[in-house]
Order: sequence, then structure tokens, then C-alpha cells
Amino acid sequence: MYTTRLIGTPRTYRVGKVVCLGRNYSEHIAELGNAVPDRPVIFIKPATSIIGAGEEIVIPDYSQDCHHEIELALLIGKWGKNIPAAEAMNHIAGFGIAIDLTLRDVQNDLKKKGLPWEVAKGFDSSCPLSDFVAANQVADPHQLGLKLWVNGELRQNGNTAQMIHRIPAILQEISRVFTLEEGDVILTGTPSGVGPVVSGDWIKAEIEQLGCLEVAVR
Repeated sequence: MYTTRLIGTPRTYRVGKVVCLGRNYSEHIAELGNAVPDRPVIFIKPATSIIGAGEEIVIPDYSQDCHHEIELALLIGKWGKNIPAAEAMNHIAGFGIAIDLTLRDVQNDLKKKGLPWEVAKGFDSSCPLSDFVAANQVADPHQLGLKLWVNGELRQNGNTAQMIHRIPAILQEISRVFTLEEGDVILTGTPSGVGPVVSGDWIKAEIEQLGCLEVAVR
């Protein structure tokens, strides 16, 4: 069980599932040579993939190419199914910082074979996650700068304004497939600049108005 909280409040949430959106920034799609999808690409990480600030990423021994991906995270505050876009923002309790770790070599091999690639995305420690800032404290989640450094080197520098699918559309689409429950977390995609991390690296992820998340790679 993983529990997160709203900063500055006594409120805590038990995280259920982590629903992720792939290919939501056009420059990231281009850098990986992927096609622009007709509809949002959705996959899930288990709650056991989450680690907190200051903890360690452990890269599985079946991969030699683990990549970082900074993402805006949404904390779901109330139950929802088939959520209309016009009501979607009412289901968000807070905004946070996530790092989606991807075993790129494993993912590419599985994609070529037409197989599912959860083992490349959902392994233990693959989802470093910050605590959350209350939704009413963020003026516009579609205008937030995102930056990620590895050992002090700036790797990713984007803005949520670059998202192809905005947050209301994301919740509408996801809730058509998965019932969203209090404590669920949604990751909204990553800008360009993804790259490898290895043992001994230190990662710092920062999102405007939300603070920083720092983790090490064991």
C-alpha cells in the first residue's frame, strides 16, 4: 500500500492504480519515431511501482536501457465513470510530479513482437512520485513548466501547454475504460528529451508551482 498526501493539509490518500497516458507530446512522439495516435494511448502501472522522494530506483537486471520521463501527475479525489469533460476538473484533488521510468530496450522488443509491455513500464520503483499540491492552489495546470536534470545536466524542458490531449479530455477518455476511484493517480505524458539513466545517477524533476522531486538510481 502506498499513501500520498496533499501538501499543507492533514489529508492522505491510499493510491489505487496509476493510469498513464502515452504519446501526449508531439516532440516526444517524434524523438521516438512513433506514429501520432488517433486516440489517447493508455496503460497502467501498479501501485507497487511507486517510490517517494529520496528513495532509490532499481533497474531490473533484464534491461540495459532505462529512460526517464517527467510527467504531470493528477490525484483523483472522487469516484467517476464516464466523466464528461465539462465535469472532469471537479474530480481532481491535486497535482504532483511523477517520473515514468521506461525500460526502452524491453519495450521496443515487445512492441516489435506485438506483445504487451507492462514489464517495461510497471516494474518496482518505476514510478517516483511527489506529494500533491491541492488543485485549487494551481492557477492553470495547462501552463506549467516541466524540467528534469540528471546529475545536474538539464535533459527535459517543456510545458504542459504542449500536451496534445488536455486534462478534461484525458479524464473523459480514461473513465470510459477504467472507473476512477479516490486515490487513483493519472500520468499525463512527457515532453521531449527523454534519455537513459544508470546506477549512481541522481535525478531531479521540477514542475512549476509544484516543487521538486529528487531520487537516486541504485
